[in-house]
Amino acid sequence: MNLTPEATALLGRWTQAASSIAPALAGEGDLSWAEVRESYGKQLAAALPAPQGVTFEQTALDGVPAMLVVPEEVTDDRNLLYIHGGGYVHGAVEGYVGLTGHYAKRLRARVYVPDYRQAPEHPFPTPIEDVFTAYRALLAAGTAPEKIAISGDSAGGAMVITIMRKARAAGLPLPVAGVAISPWADLTHSGPSARSRAHTDPLCGVDFLEALARSFLGDALPTNPDASPIFADVRGLAPTLIQMGENEVMLSGGVTLADRLAEQRVRTTLEVWPHMFHVWHLLAGHMAESDEALDNAVSFITREYERAR
Repeated sequence: MNLTPEATALLGRWTQAASSIAPALAGEGDLSWAEVRESYGKQLAAALPAPQGVTFEQTALDGVPAMLVVPEEVTDDRNLLYIHGGGYVHGAVEGYVGLTGHYAKRLRARVYVPDYRQAPEHPFPTPIEDVFTAYRALLAAGTAPEKIAISGDSAGGAMVITIMRKARAAGLPLPVAGVAISPWADLTHSGPSARSRAHTDPLCGVDFLEALARSFLGDALPTNPDASPIFADVRGLAPTLIQMGENEVMLSGGVTLADRLAEQRVRTTLEVWPHMFHVWHLLAGHMAESDEALDNAVSFITREYERAR
């Protein structure tokens, strides 16, 4: 993986921001989970700040706190529900000001980022239920479904599929499109990339993911379809784009998810980016591959907005 010096330095700052997570999972260290998340979010925001031309507000979606990202130009009342990653355990909306800011500007849409409750204080299915509450709240507020897209990364990428499934099951309108970035789609980690990419993924190892999964799942099985959408009935979902880095230990899960969607007649696009790492999109504005991948996601969603007009 030949990264520019700038990208290498930013990746180092990202891994440093995450350095307190593994000790906390092991019951070590001096920080509470609230402090771990706050530290991670602040360090990530400092390394990957928001671009110019967007504003940030605090809001709530039926009681679920959320960050609202508003670009200078919003086209056709577009809205994006963005679900942050973090293994359902350590994510922080503040750490996503860079990525969501770039997303909002390029898509010309308001971006809502739910600050959902996380494990271990709030294990499965609470994080998923909070995000589904936020989606329902957008609809209940009168937002037209043809003006809503949904995207997310890692655990949030898996929730893109799960939220659409829950909307389908509840008889609610689906968003126009889903974009799953590096989805953590298989909590069994049974695919070959868990072994073959064990030493190429600079951000995630299987032992770390197993610890996150144990913290999140509680008494649920890793094959539960709401936790691992590769085991889910995904018929009737909106067109979906999946973007994976070839160096990811999660690669097999993302490819399998795309296969499941395609075989169940969901219009599916899979992109596998050679040499890229988990959620490389976070380096948007600093790395060409991040910018191009995000542009592809924006183009995919824009086409679906226009189809729905």
